[in-house]
Amino acid sequence: MEGLIYQIILAYFVIGAIAFALVSRNKTTKEKKETWIKFGTYFVIIQILYGSIYFGPPFFSLAGILIAAAGYIELYNTARKNKKQQHARFLGISLGCYTLLAIPFLFFTFLDQPLLFFTVIVVAVFDAFSQISGQLLGGRKLIPSVSPRKTISGVAGGSAIAIITAILTRELTGGGWETALFIAAIIIIFALSGDLLASYFKRQYKVKDFGQSLPGHGGFLDRFDSLLPGGAAVFVLNIFLS
Repeated sequence: MEGLIYQIILAYFVIGAIAFALVSRNKTTKEKKETWIKFGTYFVIIQILYGSIYFGPPFFSLAGILIAAAGYIELYNTARKNKKQQHARFLGISLGCYTLLAIPFLFFTFLDQPLLFFTVIVVAVFDAFSQISGQLLGGRKLIPSVSPRKTISGVAGGSAIAIITAILTRELTGGGWETALFIAAIIIIFALSGDLLASYFKRQYKVKDFGQSLPGHGGFLDRFDSLLPGGAAVFVLNIFLS
């Protein structure tokens, strides 16, 4: 099954490369370069995540600790750069909410390998194809006051491809297509919510990104704001389905 997953990942990257080429055809040379840097960085990130799950404990758990810790640092640093006192309470609430997600996310990294693969690939596909669909189709913004670039068509496109992927990899859930669709729907809801919450936090502090750690993406939270809540949701859901 791991081989099939990797083939699906590579196939999606080929499709993504074609889509990015179409999206970038009217962009400036600088914008095209930034697009392909982002694409290349994402490819490396997915390889690392796939490899850390494939080779088993403790690699993915170590990756999870890095992601969670980086998130704390980026939240704090983003707020520290904006010294307005009225944001102190907001930062405290944000860190508290982040902790409520980070703890189950860390426990999520210890789940069985098949469910880890399923969660990561659904989140990755939803993230990537939401952006691709949004740029190709355009249209009405989802919540412009929170996330200026996220469109309804993007979310719909990303959700559709993620659901198709869930059906293709349903064996990883240990159940049928109904189970796969249910888990995928929960992942999509929490992944989208995490993305929107991260965008809302950035709007409060008037910053574009959480940092510059990942070329083309910004900080760790800019890249993993969907995986962290998606993984946390799967851990909690697994308790009730076990």
